[in-house]
Amino acid sequence: MTILTQIITKNDFLSLVRKWLNSGTICNAHQAHLLCKIIPAQCPFERNIVIFNYKLFRIPPMCKLNPLYEEVVSLRFKALCYLAEECGENITESC
Repeated sequence: MTILTQIITKNDFLSLVRKWLNSGTICNAHQAHLLCKIIPAQCPFERNIVIFNYKLFRIPPMCKLNPLYEEVVSLRFKALCYLAEECGENITESC
């Protein structure tokens, strides 16, 4: 298998996963709460490394490097919208 074939196969797989995530619908409150717990509101990898109140360096947010980042964030947004609109819940603590 050539490198070009591997790249095409990888992109096809990612496009299939993207379509699956985008077509996902939220059908109950339990599922929506689970998605809001699993998917963080902010990038969990961003950190400041501090020793003795001195900032040594900063690790930038790397979530944008994830090829499925937009789809996962939109799935969390769908879950929050379901909780707010369909269930009438207050979602301010989930944001």
